[in-house]
Amino acid sequence: MTQEQQSEYLVVKGEEITLRGKPILLKGAGLGGWMNMENFITGYPGHEFQARAAIKKAIGQEKYEFFFDKFLEHFFDEDDAKFFASLGLNCIRLPVNYRHFEDDMNPRIFKKEGLKHLDRVIDLCAKHGIYTVIDLHAAPGGQNIDWHADAGNHQALFWEHKDFQDRTILIWEHLARHYKDNTWVAGYNPLNEPTDSEHTRLLDFYVRAEQAIRAIDPYHILFLDGNTFGADFSHFGDPLPNSVYACHDYSRYGFPNPPADFVGSPEQVAYHERSFNRKVEYMKQIKGPIWNGEFGPVYQNAHDGFPDWKEINERRYSVLECQLGIYAKSRASWSIWLYKDIGFQGMVYVGEETPYMTRLKPFLEKKKKLAADEWGCDDVPVRDVFDPLEKWFLDAVPSLAHRYPQTWKPATHIGRLVRNILLSEELCHEFGKYFEGLDFDELEALAKSFSFENCKQRTKLNDILTADSKRTD
Repeated sequence: MTQEQQSEYLVVKGEEITLRGKPILLKGAGLGGWMNMENFITGYPGHEFQARAAIKKAIGQEKYEFFFDKFLEHFFDEDDAKFFASLGLNCIRLPVNYRHFEDDMNPRIFKKEGLKHLDRVIDLCAKHGIYTVIDLHAAPGGQNIDWHADAGNHQALFWEHKDFQDRTILIWEHLARHYKDNTWVAGYNPLNEPTDSEHTRLLDFYVRAEQAIRAIDPYHILFLDGNTFGADFSHFGDPLPNSVYACHDYSRYGFPNPPADFVGSPEQVAYHERSFNRKVEYMKQIKGPIWNGEFGPVYQNAHDGFPDWKEINERRYSVLECQLGIYAKSRASWSIWLYKDIGFQGMVYVGEETPYMTRLKPFLEKKKKLAADEWGCDDVPVRDVFDPLEKWFLDAVPSLAHRYPQTWKPATHIGRLVRNILLSEELCHEFGKYFEGLDFDELEALAKSFSFENCKQRTKLNDILTADSKRTD
């Protein structure tokens, strides 16, 4: 490779990500719900592999493969890339699930079609001047204890079995071989939001992953998430070369049942400054770049039952503007969560009159009443059931109050097991029935509901992001 070709890669130099020696800030969003589906993003219950199994049982293998191929095609196409670029944004984080590349029952054998849609979207983004970060959002065994690792349980078994780690290294070697010459790939995000309760196994894995990837691809940046969902760097030592360390910085004020209404008071602003500065203390200590890989409020809609839903959203937009102002002071690159969904958090969202939304409307309403999803959940409708259960647990095992991760309250641990896993596993059977009897045209119509032409824009959110993309202070 010539020196001129090497100069087209993004490179870490001191506190900056640079292109041809000049600093560049990466600002964009995560394409969650696409090659790593999530329940609140696309409407299924529980874990992705369980929902997929329910759909396959309902419609058979041929229609199953057809539907999901069309879903991946329509979820992000050229219209999406054009729109994204029009906002002045220049980077998309691409969460992927390892199951696209290999199967648990056929490990280490890479699927021929596994890179089809990833290639397509990376090329579309490049065409419109958008960098991409490939993010392994779900690794074999589950690198974290939450639903988006798609392991089906509440344990991060990735850290307990070397074989899961070995397979993950092979996946990254596979991806590095394929993308090593693509300069529009900003870099690789080896693990999303790891939760290593011992704090040391993650660091050992990062060293191993860096060596394995760099033996094949010495040029691309590594984006390395902090431990405990991207928030804890307290055990990190010397930085790895050409690496960006990534925090995730969600605000409690941007979700249901906040500590108080956000009014932008000095105390509330100071709270957000302290939270962010704690998460990026390590990056400033090593004098490296800062990349906030995830943040962003969720939003209410007219049918949520809140008469003041518009005022709630205005307060959450104010939270976002507060955070972006803080990030600007640290010259932080950022990737808001997320680009597209069914109307909860996305910059664009599937229209309510589309075939997908009208067909699933009763199920989505039921799932919400049951507080089946964890993300942004308003658990008020089920507190009369779970408050006594929480008291019973704490009376029986007070240690639950100190269970890892300590950032989770006892109610979160209980809800994870009872609602997000047990309840949601059973809801998968009901979810699958919504696909029964559909022909190919009807399945195509469901998938096409996610196309840009069938989506609505969250205009004020996009205006805020566009304004920040032009920020020069």
